[in-house]
Amino acid sequence: MKVAIASDHGGIRIREEIKALLDEMGIEYTDFGCDCETSVDYPDYALPVAEKVARGEFDRGILICGTGIGMTIAANKVKGVRCALCHDVYSAKLTRMHNDSNILAMGERVIGPGLAREIAKAWLETEFEGGRHARRIGKIADYENKHL
Repeated sequence: MKVAIASDHGGIRIREEIKALLDEMGIEYTDFGCDCETSVDYPDYALPVAEKVARGEFDRGILICGTGIGMTIAANKVKGVRCALCHDVYSAKLTRMHNDSNILAMGERVIGPGLAREIAKAWLETEFEGGRHARRIGKIADYENKHL
């Protein structure tokens, strides 16, 4: 598995925690920034990661900002992206099992580093169930193909 990871200025600390987790899990990743704590614009980080995941250059992506909301909204503008904002382990597992999410978003000002690691680990280890869920994902893809 290859993971693209990025944050804005509001997610730097948790991004570092998740990179350490990826190292521990032996998962290949590329860090797309940011490298400063001064204010930057989250779309500048969310959109490139989302495009890389949508093109298949990376299997999954992880985005972190202050709340995770901005990153989620921006990433979901990219055709083929199913970015899920998760602040608990249960949602992280279910978004993989039922929604085949390919990008995880989290908010550093909402959760701490320990919970962020648990969420990311659950999300990375959980597989898509397929079945009736694949039909639903297919309907989303059909809509994207017709309208985006």
